Amino acid sequence: MIQSVQRAAQILGVLGSGTPRLGVTEIADRVGLAKPTVHGLLRTLEAHELVAQDPDTGKYSLGPGVLQLGNAYLDGSELRARSLRWAESLAQRAGEAVWVATLSGSRVIVLHHVFRPDNTVQILEVGAAIPWHACALGRAIVAFLSEGQRDRALAGELVQLTGQTKTTRAALSPVLDQARRQGYAVEDQEATVGDAGIAAPIVAREGTVAGAIGVVGAADRLLADENRDDLVRLVTEAARAVSRDLGAGRGGVVLSALG
Repeated sequence: MIQSVQRAAQILGVLGSGTPRLGVTEIADRVGLAKPTVHGLLRTLEAHELVAQDPDTGKYSLGPGVLQLGNAYLDGSELRARSLRWAESLAQRAGEAVWVATLSGSRVIVLHHVFRPDNTVQILEVGAAIPWHACALGRAIVAFLSEGQRDRALAGELVQLTGQTKTTRAALSPVLDQARRQGYAVEDQEATVGDAGIAAPIVAREGTVAGAIGVVGAADRLLADENRDDLVRLVTEAARAVSRDLGAGRGGVVLSALG
């Protein structure tokens, strides 16, 4: 790897980790580099609008160039493009918010978000990164990975987000086994207190898992006995439809699990 590019990527990763603005010293401490090195890299990134410096505090944040790159990524995502109409249909039929996501490292990235079709105030979550183990979308993807990929996912850092988050291999393995058997995954207040999710995997033409689609909303509503079965059916139907639009055939363990 080219060292300067790797260091610049580390800085962008730190600035995108959740803290709005960081000073040079804080960034240097987090990436383990000398302050002059970090300062030089920040100046270069700033020239390309990938970072921006606050004129009052001198601290740095991600710049508008990152947003342009993110939008270009979304525009070029076949998974997102193929899922648009099915996600909209699922939201209307289910009466719930719908997310489409793909796995990136230890997190799932939300590529598309259709609001719940009512008048409640909602926040657009496109671009949100959620630890895979704490959400139905991530579990739906990891459950259908190869054994080696699944082992690596379980061996990574499994952070605690709420009091109900499962963070051990012993707790998560049965959950993934069940998701693989059923063809869908469920999460109950493990990412956000009060919220739950139901998601199913989306398959690409080569038979690999490209991502997942699911409904997200209030746990007492999504997981209520009178709603859950219908939502599972709607979610798996949407996942099948997107998979077929991506060119997945009828064969394969994932589509077989989806019915």
